[in-house]
Amino acid sequence: MRLRPRSEKLSQSKNENGAKKPMQTMTITHSPLGKKLKAPIALQLPEPQSAAEEKLRQYVINSLSWKMPALVPFAFNNESTLQLAKHLLRHRTASPGTLYQYLYGIYRFCKWLNTQPDQLIKNCTDPDGDANPKAIAKYNRLLDDFVGELQAENLAPGTVSNHIKGVKALFRANNLKLELPYSLPKRSIYKDRAPTPEELATIIDMADIRTKTIISMLALGGFRTGTLVKLQYRHVKRDLEKGITPIHIHVEAEITKGKYHDYDTFIGQEAADYLRLYLQARRQGTEKIPPENIHDETPLLRNMQLRRPAPLTTQAVHSLVHELYQKAGLIPQKSLGRLYDLRVHSIRKFFRTQLAALGMPTDYIEYMMGHTISTYHDIQMKGIEYLRGIYTASALSIKPKTRLSKIDALKEIIRAWGLNPEEILTKEALTRPNTTIITRDQLEERQLHQLSIALKQELLKEIREETHATTK
Repeated sequence: MRLRPRSEKLSQSKNENGAKKPMQTMTITHSPLGKKLKAPIALQLPEPQSAAEEKLRQYVINSLSWKMPALVPFAFNNESTLQLAKHLLRHRTASPGTLYQYLYGIYRFCKWLNTQPDQLIKNCTDPDGDANPKAIAKYNRLLDDFVGELQAENLAPGTVSNHIKGVKALFRANNLKLELPYSLPKRSIYKDRAPTPEELATIIDMADIRTKTIISMLALGGFRTGTLVKLQYRHVKRDLEKGITPIHIHVEAEITKGKYHDYDTFIGQEAADYLRLYLQARRQGTEKIPPENIHDETPLLRNMQLRRPAPLTTQAVHSLVHELYQKAGLIPQKSLGRLYDLRVHSIRKFFRTQLAALGMPTDYIEYMMGHTISTYHDIQMKGIEYLRGIYTASALSIKPKTRLSKIDALKEIIRAWGLNPEEILTKEALTRPNTTIITRDQLEERQLHQLSIALKQELLKEIREETHATTK
């Protein structure tokens, strides 16, 4: 974000003690990641008197300037909206997306009533600042009418619910309470689906090396895009530099959606190979981007529009994948006026559905996706190598293997006997105590042994059944 601040002596405001504070004129010309805005945002704000005030200011600007610049002055010109931002920053997850979502709902409500947030709060309080029950009842009715207006626009139930959540959050942050006599549905009208391995392989073939890395990590690691763009080199350094696959990635609570808890996941050989090539290309540099020194805090996925390393945004990831879906003919080129059945989030569904089909227990899948489950601590206590063994046994991949190895051939024979080889290997990994996987050859040897035992047992079972049938 680029600012051009200057102090103004003539314009002043008062702080909480009534003392006058100098004002500062500020012009925002770029987004937090350096993208030039279509039109500069001019603001006149009191100079921050503390680090907390400066942090709040940055939170508001960073959350809104790149998405909807008109919301920036809207937020700063109303003390009530700043109270909401302060509440989210200090007592919630400080998510930029949540602040944007809430303020957009408030913005639409105020525009519908032709008023401002501060005026809403003032209208609902008495001269002493206490809640005015009659005024609150009036705005409860108006909120219900606003729901009707939004529904008349044929907005999705989730969108309507999010707008109303923002208005209610505004009142709550200012010690007031708006309530509807009913719960709003949040069901999804436009459901997405998991792409098939063939569809994913198609868009990967069309992608550049950075987007190949993005898609393969989403598909084989099950990440949310918000978490993926926050990963740094340190998350993959150990396994990547030692040549260990699948690569273990420990995701801290701070970079998850709700910041509830940490978790562990892995990325398979395809994603690891793309990641190595991508990092190698960055180390070499391009005509516009100088060679990059990759270190622990380097963003794993970087914005290539900037000369300095900066993380890719979730919106950029959505745009990259969406364009590939269109290019591959998997979704229409023109907007349908609704959500498509293939989105970035659909690739996360691929991770879940494929692992389930390959025999991995549901709780392990949910854990590797960062979901809160009752067996969370039990699974985490199993240890990284135990989880690595289960992930490896599932043989999750995007593209089919081009070379038929011994283990692949044995799997085909086992399938011909009506058995599921991936399920056999997953069950074996679940019952095996923690072991460190040293090399791929050792892993394949172990899997060959286990599949051979399973095949022998099935053959013996068949022989016994035939013998029993002939002796009757």
